[in-house]
Amino acid sequence: MCLAVPGRVLEIAERGGTRMAVVDFGGVVKDVCLEYLPDLKVGEYAIVHVGFALQRLDEESARRTLQLFEELGLIQEEFGDPWEAAAASVMREEER
Repeated sequence: MCLAVPGRVLEIAERGGTRMAVVDFGGVVKDVCLEYLPDLKVGEYAIVHVGFALQRLDEESARRTLQLFEELGLIQEEFGDPWEAAAASVMREEER
């Protein structure tokens, strides 16, 4: 599954000519491209999809959405370790 997830901007820097941010998704921190939201600032929230910040979001909506995603296990599903997921898949296959 590939969700659009709200995240809070922690840092902003230009890397290789591209405006990038370090974004916190409820405890999971990832690099995000800010080219679609060039005026986004540190401390603001945005909806992020496949590594691109797409839309600014207010803090209350972002927090509510992150809490719901966490309760449903979607944060781990979206951002979990791909090696861990592959190992788990192999273990399930071996159990059959």
